[in-house]
Amino acid sequence: MVSIERWAETVKEEAPLEGSAETLILLRRDHRERGVVAYLTINNARRLNAMNSALMDAFIATMNELAAEADLRAVVLCGAGPKAFIVGADINEMAAIKNAEQATAFITRLHRCCDAIRDLPVPVIARIQGYCFGGGLEMAAACDVRIASEAATFGMQEVKLGIPSVIEAALLPTLVGWGRAREIMLLGETFTAVEALEWRLIERVAPPSALDEAVEAWIGKLLTSAPRAVRLQKRLIRRWEDLPLAAAVQAGIDAFAEAYATDEPASAMREFLDAQLKRKRNT
Repeated sequence: MVSIERWAETVKEEAPLEGSAETLILLRRDHRERGVVAYLTINNARRLNAMNSALMDAFIATMNELAAEADLRAVVLCGAGPKAFIVGADINEMAAIKNAEQATAFITRLHRCCDAIRDLPVPVIARIQGYCFGGGLEMAAACDVRIASEAATFGMQEVKLGIPSVIEAALLPTLVGWGRAREIMLLGETFTAVEALEWRLIERVAPPSALDEAVEAWIGKLLTSAPRAVRLQKRLIRRWEDLPLAAAVQAGIDAFAEAYATDEPASAMREFLDAQLKRKRNT
């Protein structure tokens, strides 16, 4: 278990964040036959990928850029280096906050990072290695699916720093249940990737050496699905989170009808039926 004291000391001892928006966020686009997969890396390894305001602004700008790309199929969110996915919000910057107005501006900026993930038209996969704490765990929770190294460590330790867990921590009860969410946020203890999997906070655990292979397996499955249908599905799931049952069902009906605004369903179904017929002929 990682103590909050040791974690805080590690973050404070690291060198200050430097660089332009282009270096704070590393973005690689992999152009594949079925579309583009983007790999977005929080590039602050010397600070365990802690999110300060400059990094948050760069992240939001990059996500907005990706959201406009019609050929985009998926985004993989990573942290630079082996030590951390995202250790959380920058403690040095939080310690310098002088009043409630500054606190509101800071935490709203982090919320906008999470919103940018949730509102991106395509699935976002959290590739988690090392520390995933606080705001980093909130950003992971905002992703559509999460896969972690067996060596990853999780925690919402804000209460030990004199602040509550907020913004997208509100997603935790949906993921792990109210009782477990209370345990995570009220006690502020760290927990392992295996525990995170058991609690349904993440969807898969892989050995560190096989983490990228596991991510690629998910991407391969995503790319076999119809691209517009995946976008419609993500948007619908996002709406379901905010709607009562009757309205959620109606939103599904509307999305189903919207799918037929293009020939994608007919094309995908013809392909499926042709494949079924071919299999029958070969048996």
